[in-house]
This record gives sequence, C-alpha cells and structure tokens, in this order.
Amino acid sequence: MRKFIFLGLLFLATFSQLSFAQKDKWVTSWVGSVQGPYPVGNPSAQPNLSQVFPSAENGAVNQSFRLIVRPDIWGNRTRIRLSNALGTQPVTFDNVYVGLQLGSAEIVKGSNTLATFAGKKTITIAPGQDAWSDSVNLPFVKKMGNTNLEGRNLAVSFHIPNASGPMTWHAKALTTSYVTAPNAGAKASEEVESVFPYSVASWFFLDAVDMSAPINTKVIMAFGDSITDGTASTMNGDDRWPDVLSRRLHKAYGNKVVVLNAGIGGNQVAGPAEYSPTKPFPGGPSSSMRLERDVLSLSGISTLIWLEGINDFSKNGNATTQVVLDGLTDGVRRLKAAGIKVVGATLTTALGSTSAAHGFPEQDEKRKVFNQFIKTSPIFSGYIDFDEVIIDPSTGQMKAEFVPDSTIGGPGDKLHPNRVGYQAMGNSINLLQLMNLKSN
Repeated sequence: MRKFIFLGLLFLATFSQLSFAQKDKWVTSWVGSVQGPYPVGNPSAQPNLSQVFPSAENGAVNQSFRLIVRPDIWGNRTRIRLSNALGTQPVTFDNVYVGLQLGSAEIVKGSNTLATFAGKKTITIAPGQDAWSDSVNLPFVKKMGNTNLEGRNLAVSFHIPNASGPMTWHAKALTTSYVTAPNAGAKASEEVESVFPYSVASWFFLDAVDMSAPINTKVIMAFGDSITDGTASTMNGDDRWPDVLSRRLHKAYGNKVVVLNAGIGGNQVAGPAEYSPTKPFPGGPSSSMRLERDVLSLSGISTLIWLEGINDFSKNGNATTQVVLDGLTDGVRRLKAAGIKVVGATLTTALGSTSAAHGFPEQDEKRKVFNQFIKTSPIFSGYIDFDEVIIDPSTGQMKAEFVPDSTIGGPGDKLHPNRVGYQAMGNSINLLQLMNLKSN
C-alpha cells in the first residue's frame, strides 16, 4: 500500500513539474550587446582604468568583477550568458554568482547565489564563443515577489583566475559596475562592497540574462546605435528611450512584456566590411554580423524596433543610401524568417552637429530618403516616427531643449538627444499598436 502511495505522490510531483514547465519559458530580460576588444568602443563617463587594466593585451589578471544590470522583469529562476566573442585566447571563469544589489557593490545579505556551468563551478570559454549557465534558483524573488523587485538591480559577479587576454565588453553601459585590483583574487562570493574598490562604466564578458516567465510573455527588443544605447542620457538614470518605453508598457500590461536594449554606440547597418579582434571598430560589428548573436540566439524575442543608419551616412561610414537599405532589408528578412515582427524607426536629424563625422547636408539628404523608405516599405509591421519628435521644422536641426548633454553636462552635440529628448521619444510610441502588430 505504501508503495502505491509513494508512486502516486511521485506521479503527482512529476505531473506538477511538467505542468509548470508548460506554463513557463526562458525569456531574455537584459542584454548588453558585445563589442571590442577593450578599449575599442565609445564609453560614456568612464573612470580612468589605467590602474585596473594596465595592459589591454593582458586584460583582467586574477581579478573579480561585479556587474550591475537591471532585468526588465524578474523570475524565480535565472541563467546568464558569458561571452568571449571578441577574445583571442580561452578565458576561464570561476566563482560565478548572482545576487540582489543593495547599493554600490554591496549585495543584499544572503542573496548571493552560486551559478554553475554544466554542473561545474568553473568554465573555460574559447575565443569567439559564449556559454549559458545552468538554471539558478532565486529564493529572494519568491520571498519578495516580482512586483517588489521592479526597478531593482541584479549583481553578476565572477572571478578570472588568469590573464584573460583581450576583453569582450559593452563600452557604453551608462551604469556603474565594479572590479577589484589586479591579482586581488576571488572575491565574487563576498557580499560587502569594500572588496570592489574600483568602478567602471561598462559591462565586461556578460552579454545576456534570462529569467523564467509565463509562456505568453512578449519580448520587444530595441536594436540600433548610440541613440538606442543612450548617449547623452543620465548616468545610472535608466532614461534611454527603451527604458521609458519599458516603464510605460509595464504600467499598462504588467510583466506580460519585456523590453531589451541592444544598442551599440557608433553601430552601423552596412559597415564595417570586416570586424575581428585584430581589426576592431569603435562602433562594433555591423548589424548583419551581430544579428545572430545579439537577437536570434536570445530567448523569446517577438518584436524588434530597428533605429539605425545615421552612422552609415556619416564620414565614418560614407555608405550610399541603397547599400544601407539593402542591408536593412536583408536583416528584416532574416528576422521575419525567425518569426520576429520588425518595426522600422525613422532616423533623427544630425544636421548642424558639432561631431566631426556628422552634421553635413549630404548626410541629411540620405537620411530623408532612408526615412521615406521606413514610412512606406511593406517589409515592416509598422513604423515609429522619431524624426518628427526630435526635429525643429524651422531649422531642420534638433529642438533646442533636446541638445544639452545629460551625462556629463555641457552643450551637447546636436546628434544625441538628452534626457528630455529620450523621454519625448519613449513617450511618443503608440503602445496599443506596438502590442497588437500583425505579421506581414
């Protein structure tokens, strides 16, 4: 009799797990599209890192990192992806932990939880590769509840025991993270901030965080360049236009939707023609080169908002309009083949910019042709007219209130909107249309 009771309980437990699995899935809840190797990129408000990473060739040497990221939604299980995509030698990671940030580099007591890779505490990732961790249970999520964690940060900590070599990174985090001195040893398990004396304004090696979420969760990705990455917005303010969109969607739909930011400062649709650790480019790999890693390989993406092209038309890109449109069209085709709806976004004006590579009339003429394509092409499931939001029709330049720089102060460059401009962009998006797109 006891045997039948035991088997019955075992069946119920197994059925319950299967039932749970059918209602639950992995969704990517944070991304930091990688580039590099360090220091090639366009960081904002970066501290002097000469004492932290004395040699870019050696990279991190027996150092621990504590990277601060904000998941767009929380689940009671998570997994992380570590990347050596732009490295030139294998990188070993050990003492990998995830926890709830209290403030600075301090972790909420008892929340720091070990992450493993195929059951092991150490993983070595080959050059050009990345690796997902095993599923990590987050007891504090169950205790606090998803709603109480809105706006809170996840701290991802790890140790690199040997010299990493050239480091894969995301330059423009606009978020403060932390690192130890060289040869400080394994500190990732410690919860106190004192063991992480140095701050950085970039993310290193970490490029994605997944959370468990209901099966019907929608994932919307913002994909593009510095205007999506958030140049000239507030440091640690989370006020890039995708952040504004995220808060509006969560207010309207709760945790049924995720918004991701896959912008890279300086990124292009069509260029550069070549990209590698030995031939890097500050704007990262072209959209076609990074589409698989930064979009298609991630979990649950259903819609992508594509705002990109102004750098192709700059003096750094010098691309023709047709070349850029061909690259965009090919990217949309690949995304649609994967079942992802694509929303085009018009390019905002750079006319009169103080940036040496931007602001000239020919660039603006190409931009206008590009924008007409965004508005009329049947390849998109819809479009967002950011140009209309940002432009002053009387001058053709950015509206004056959007110009002053919010990150470091100063006059701004008439290319990147400030916090006020990003607020206007994020608030201009029609949420109902975005949530009810039809495939085309």
